[in-house]
Amino acid sequence: MKQYAVVAYDYTDDDALERRLANREAHLAGVRELAKKGKFLSGGAILDDDGKMVGSNVHFRFDERADLDAWLETEPYMTGRVWERIDIREVKLFDPNA
Repeated sequence: MKQYAVVAYDYTDDDALERRLANREAHLAGVRELAKKGKFLSGGAILDDDGKMVGSNVHFRFDERADLDAWLETEPYMTGRVWERIDIREVKLFDPNA
């Protein structure tokens, strides 16, 4: 399986944080499902200088990039207009147990 780093930045309009919070539980439920399947490796929110959530940084494992893209099409932070800009890179994460 390939590993991917996803850095996603939220919209910056006045309602952006409200949309993030409204979609957060559905987003986390989806991430928990991916974790059960071994596809979520690590991640969390990106914070601004005031500690406000303004994006996400996540590491995933998928067979192919198309599988990640298909998941993103249903991801609540995408469908709920939370993430505005996303950078996806294939990575090779360090495994201290290898």
